Amino acid sequence: MSVDIGGTFTDCFVVWDGKYIEEKALTTHHNLALGFNEALSKAYNVLGLELEDILAGVDSVRYATTLGTNALIEHKGPRIGMLVTAGFEATVPLSRARGYGEGLDDLGKQDLPNASRPAPLVLPHMIRGVRERLDFEGRLVMRLDEDDVRVQIRSLVDKGAEIIVVALVNSVVNPMHEERIEEILLEEYPSHLLGAIPVILSHQVAGRKGEYVRATSAIVDGYLHSTMYHALSALEQNLRAHRYEKPMLVIHNSGGMAQLNSTDALQTIHSGPVSGIAASEHLAMQAALGNVVATDMGGTSYDIGIVVEGGIKHYDFNPVVDRWLVSVPMVHLVTLGAGGGSIASYDRMYETVKCGPESAGSDPGPACYDRGGMRPTVTDADLVLGYLDPKNYAGGSISLNPRRAAAAIEDALCDDLDCSTIDAAMLIRQKVDDNMANGLFTEMRARGYDPKDFTMLAYGGNGPLHCCGIAQNLGINKILAPPFSSVFSAVGAGNMHQLHIHERSLYMVLYDSNSRHIYDDYDRFNGIVEELKEAGTQDLIRQGIPREQILHSLELDMRYGNQLVQTTAVIPVHELHGPADVMAMISQFSLDYGKRFGEGSQAPEAGIRINTIRVAAYVRHETVQFEDIKPAAPARRKAPPAPKSTRKCYFVGHDGPLDTPVWDRAAIEPGVQVAGPAVIASEVTTYLVNPGWNFVSAKQGASWFLRA
Repeated sequence: MSVDIGGTFTDCFVVWDGKYIEEKALTTHHNLALGFNEALSKAYNVLGLELEDILAGVDSVRYATTLGTNALIEHKGPRIGMLVTAGFEATVPLSRARGYGEGLDDLGKQDLPNASRPAPLVLPHMIRGVRERLDFEGRLVMRLDEDDVRVQIRSLVDKGAEIIVVALVNSVVNPMHEERIEEILLEEYPSHLLGAIPVILSHQVAGRKGEYVRATSAIVDGYLHSTMYHALSALEQNLRAHRYEKPMLVIHNSGGMAQLNSTDALQTIHSGPVSGIAASEHLAMQAALGNVVATDMGGTSYDIGIVVEGGIKHYDFNPVVDRWLVSVPMVHLVTLGAGGGSIASYDRMYETVKCGPESAGSDPGPACYDRGGMRPTVTDADLVLGYLDPKNYAGGSISLNPRRAAAAIEDALCDDLDCSTIDAAMLIRQKVDDNMANGLFTEMRARGYDPKDFTMLAYGGNGPLHCCGIAQNLGINKILAPPFSSVFSAVGAGNMHQLHIHERSLYMVLYDSNSRHIYDDYDRFNGIVEELKEAGTQDLIRQGIPREQILHSLELDMRYGNQLVQTTAVIPVHELHGPADVMAMISQFSLDYGKRFGEGSQAPEAGIRINTIRVAAYVRHETVQFEDIKPAAPARRKAPPAPKSTRKCYFVGHDGPLDTPVWDRAAIEPGVQVAGPAVIASEVTTYLVNPGWNFVSAKQGASWFLRA
């Protein structure tokens, strides 16, 4: 059983005796377990079982959530106290003199007169220096002054610190001083006392050098620690109350998962969208789709990820989380504030419609939900334009009010735009599709890809409803709404493997261009790799995984000479025993560098260095199996059955309404082709086929949109 808790909907995917069941419910932000129980109740009604029977029988329960992302955006967190090496108290407040630009688009970074830094997660007066120092190789320069540490800890607690973050210089090379500070804090405030204070050590959160990004990683982790702990613990207690005795698994943004007791708060950021990218990778490999761009349009956001042929994902090793640069490996994705709940407003500067990033969420939700929402959203526009069935939305669980939707659009936009309600709804539709197409184009072009060479995967509750308009703007001719498209991220959570990544920053010269010397300290390299392997192995053994089932992969961050750009190379051989192994490593780096920057751009004459050694320890789990979902050849496609109804829909680029036939998705067999315009409704999503497109049904509920 896998669950994706989003800003608007909680998606549930259950695999039971070979049956695949997908269900949705509104997210209950005040108590996430309620939304989970409602979604699951729909699933067990399909199976004819009780909730306790399912939870007692499933092998695992896996959670992906945006709870941490939302907590950062809302700026709800504890008061943090921070201990740093004396003399480095200004490192975090100065934020490399570029803190105002992190997390902004290119235009925002260039707007220096209006530049503003994000509100700090740790206040400057809550940062204290302690007397200690280690050099860049971890050798002792100044012993830790323990009396000074006790004074600083007590001072921070007196000022209201609810959590202590420790980020000392060079602690990733030698953590002894950070570990001793933790011991001192536990001596002062033992864990069994009410005054106990959580402590976050930076070397345990991020294993690479760079005191600023390591410090911000530890701060973000500490800021989210209590929120994530209490929320996820409540979810686990809910499972316990319903007879589920096994540990709950939490999806990580690294592309793996782990038990709650082996999860840092920072690892849960963006775990929902990352699950969707993992499912896209799995589907692309099984169905031989080639290059795919994964697009997830839910109620709150539009997430974009690229998976090129061969299942290669892009990673960020220094991603920006909200407005903070951190140092944890994270599957690369781009998130836009564009979803079904995105609020539309009048843009006075450009005298047009603006959509997002603010969202109505699930409470109160769009105006048409009749839950108190008064501002127009994308869903309201889709209803007014005729795409949605007000009596059969979300399988009939939510009744939509067209009059409320039209009134919200009219009150907010029509007077300023001097247009009709239909025209205003059309502008909302056009604007949000343009925003998503622009974001998609920018992301793909920035990475050197042509959108026309990709198949677009459209999933999430609103993906199949908006995909034709987005693809049309990009010149994409093939769209796939994958099996279980409305809960596809939850499917991805069910396909994850348990995985832990450990890394070590260091200065290791593989080839010295001055002395023409090739690295020969094989024991040092092998010792570090073995230590990182063992750390990951112990993580998994602690979660009940037998040692013989654990696998490892090795990655090296390498560069030529003093270049700033690093390239990550995946190394198949994990031990060095002679010059041939070193040369094989250099050859792999040269090959990867040439693929990225062009053959001939390699510069071994500058020397070759390793900056980071990274080891992933993982264990494979059973995954969802996708059938052959290729569309039938044109000559073998079948005509559709008679539509169940017809209604008037409005489409961008067409004056006036078009009589649009409406089908039930369950009535369309594999191989059937439907020519647009058409609306195909299911219990969990709506497929909108624009004029000039064909809808082709495939196996396992997969649906293709092909340009006519």
